[in-house]
Amino acid sequence: MTGKAMLNRRTFLYGSAAAAGGVMLGACSSGGGSTSGGGPKKQSGGGGAAAGGKGSNTKALPKPSKFQESPLLAEQVKAGKLDAIEKRLPENPFVIPHKWVKPGQYGGDLMMISPSATGGAIDASNKEYMYGHTLLRWLNDGLAITGGLVESWEHNADASEWTLHFRKGLRWSDGHPWSTDDIMFWWTDLVLNTDHSETPPDECKSGTGKVATLSAVDANTLSMKFDAPAPLTADRLAMWVKGTNGNGPKWMVPAHFAKQYHPKYNKKVGKSWASAGGLFETNVDFSRNPKCPTMTGWMLKSQKEGRSIVWERNPYYHCVMPNGDQLPYVDTLNMSVVQDKQVGKLQMQQGKLDYVHGPFFGVALPDVSAMKQSQKTSKLDVLLWDGGSGTGSVFFFNYDHKDPKLRKLIREPKFRKALSMATKRADMQKAIYFNTGEQTTGTLSPKAKEYKVNDQGKQVYQQWRDSALKYDPEAAKKLLDEIGVVDKDGDGYREFPDGSKLKFTLDFPADTTDDHKQKNSYLERDWKAIGIKAQQNPVAPQGWGDLWNNGKLTSNTAWEVGDGPNHLVYPQWLVPIENSRYCPLEGSWYNVIGTPDEGKQLNVDPFKRTPPRMEPEKGGPIDQLWKIYDKSKVEPDEMKRTQMVWEMIKIHIKYGPFFQGSVANTPQVVLARQGLMNIPKRENLAQGGFVNPWIHPTPAVYDPETFYWDKPDQHKV
Repeated sequence: MTGKAMLNRRTFLYGSAAAAGGVMLGACSSGGGSTSGGGPKKQSGGGGAAAGGKGSNTKALPKPSKFQESPLLAEQVKAGKLDAIEKRLPENPFVIPHKWVKPGQYGGDLMMISPSATGGAIDASNKEYMYGHTLLRWLNDGLAITGGLVESWEHNADASEWTLHFRKGLRWSDGHPWSTDDIMFWWTDLVLNTDHSETPPDECKSGTGKVATLSAVDANTLSMKFDAPAPLTADRLAMWVKGTNGNGPKWMVPAHFAKQYHPKYNKKVGKSWASAGGLFETNVDFSRNPKCPTMTGWMLKSQKEGRSIVWERNPYYHCVMPNGDQLPYVDTLNMSVVQDKQVGKLQMQQGKLDYVHGPFFGVALPDVSAMKQSQKTSKLDVLLWDGGSGTGSVFFFNYDHKDPKLRKLIREPKFRKALSMATKRADMQKAIYFNTGEQTTGTLSPKAKEYKVNDQGKQVYQQWRDSALKYDPEAAKKLLDEIGVVDKDGDGYREFPDGSKLKFTLDFPADTTDDHKQKNSYLERDWKAIGIKAQQNPVAPQGWGDLWNNGKLTSNTAWEVGDGPNHLVYPQWLVPIENSRYCPLEGSWYNVIGTPDEGKQLNVDPFKRTPPRMEPEKGGPIDQLWKIYDKSKVEPDEMKRTQMVWEMIKIHIKYGPFFQGSVANTPQVVLARQGLMNIPKRENLAQGGFVNPWIHPTPAVYDPETFYWDKPDQHKV
């Protein structure tokens, strides 16, 4: 499964508890490191002077004058089994820039929980703990970008040529030198290999959609040349955690290890990719095979499928504390694999776990009360970070519904606006979200850069948030009357303008979580009050995608909009450019533009095309969004791109809501055992946290490798 596919299916529990108190939008810290346009840009990663406080520094910390390491590694060095620490680290290690961290103690183990995985690999969600393979990193809840494996980077004036300078002296976990050959192996022998399933990721495409030319200038320098400006390259290089399936593109493979499983380099594994592919994917995956080298802070030690996963310290990890301590501090991560979420929650309450990142195991804020009651036994403190959602549980119609009469009504802005104004979000906020978050018509994440840049950005956000927010059922009725959706037969429910019965379904995958169903119940109630009949409709998850893509489902009621840290890095909610959101067939049309299929099947029914697709109405809102978006993709100036985003938002306000939110930015739960240090609290984070989107991977962005025990000897497995 690709990283994009994983994000498209990610949903969360969005409840919260009264004990959580109100959640306000976090104040932003200064940005930095993001592309701003103008002349050539050279940027570097790191942090400023280390200090306690909020957020993360954005200027490179000085290289520590000396380094310290785990006593376990020091013993291996003394025994001649391991190189000295100075030889294991790159010339300029990545120095942790977070203001809340302080030097810790080595040792101890961390007991964690993992959702049940498939295919012998660790569940993709748990890879969100490790940022080691990512070229660049997001800081300050997405407001800034810093280095990762890349130490500095630059681009030309129009952002069509990028040069990445990697840290000299990087090593894989087996001690073998890392080089750009490991990227070129991935690029040439996997991505450009038509027999392999990997395709070029977004960060390797220009604004026109054409694939870049990648070349290794030397062992530590990579060149990316595009046919047109590619201004979002840095943002997209910071996305995901990368390195293995399920969390974004790999971007690198340990070539010295992987070649033995590739048919091009070893005919013994098979003469073709068809015969060798399975062997390659299983063995060249650091989350499945302990022998496969990795760049992450912990490396796989052992795995008992369906039972446990153990990770141990990577002695060559390239990240250090400002005082020179090589990370990670904790010796091992011990993940207990549990299928039943209730069993997992019982383990938490019984004190069998040390750290739980709530969204990954269904720990929502409605669980806070029970977790607080069991604190004497569990020793788990309850922390709340902002989720960053722009909607909470969302509702949106299938704008490309197969039934032409229903499709015409769905596309009527007054119809959708009426339903939004008839929704009593205050009841949802109280019952589902325990009076946290903020009621919203539905936007992208309130933490997005475009809302923080200046007062105009703040106003644009508020205008979108409030555009169809006010609870006003009488005004909603008037809108419906204006478009001829009235009760013609006196049964208490409104009909289509032609007098035929009107009833639509609130569709959701049958395995969805209770918060979505609870929200749907309020929609049924509120819309009935204005004469609109709606009924919840669980759908088999296995068939959901095909039904939606073919316009056979009416709505999606079990998702959320949480994308960021800016609107353009993952713009699918702002602009319909793929088939999983509110315009599935028009999104598919956009996807074939510029491909050999663009001019094909024009005389075929849109729902019978392969894939099903239809062209937007000329001059209509989708057509308008596309035209602005296409300009934004090749605009190197960040402020001009921001203004284009605002223009697209105005289209949402005028013709929307295309998706209807409930309550935005509700908290997410983190459970941490007392004595586990360097875990940030909400007030430490630049914007209070930004948990929900996988492209801004949490907790990886907060570097769990810095976690340490105040008394390590008391935490041994």
